[in-house]
Amino acid sequence: MDSNLQTELSTILSQYQNSFINKVYADENNESDILMNVFSLTAETKRENRQYWGRELGMCWQLIVTKICQYTCTNFHPALKVDGDEPCDLIVGKYAIDTKYRIGSGDSGTLKKFREYGNLLTTMGYTPILLILRNDNLPAAINACKSGNWQVLTGQESMDFIHQISGIDVKSFLESNAGKYQVN
Repeated sequence: MDSNLQTELSTILSQYQNSFINKVYADENNESDILMNVFSLTAETKRENRQYWGRELGMCWQLIVTKICQYTCTNFHPALKVDGDEPCDLIVGKYAIDTKYRIGSGDSGTLKKFREYGNLLTTMGYTPILLILRNDNLPAAINACKSGNWQVLTGQESMDFIHQISGIDVKSFLESNAGKYQVN
């Protein structure tokens, strides 16, 4: 990996490390994942404020994927804006990519938005790709995305797709940084 990209990705991880260290903590899932391991987050810590950790880990995942594609893909474009909304996080060539740490919400508004955005992106000539880091997603939400023309990739499939379009093995990068940005 190019040293400048390595530095930029390390900066993202350091910023989140500091944010997590300074966090004051105000359902059960005992599984960790590759991004939690970077910060040495336990499932117990994450359960203390599930919404916070899900949101922050999701933004970290989005920034990592975006930075990799921005740095390595000549056909990269930032988030598409349509009437004040962003139906995807980034564009690489014909792919309109949205990133999610996990999809756990099955509320009708969320599912409707997934369907609308996927259909909108398709009519604009893009292939909507949803890159989800975790595998433990709500099946109804995944089905709603698929019915809205999203190609849904989870876990290793997401890592493989990133490697395919960028040449960067994000899984190896994250694994090599396990425990280097501890917040506990």
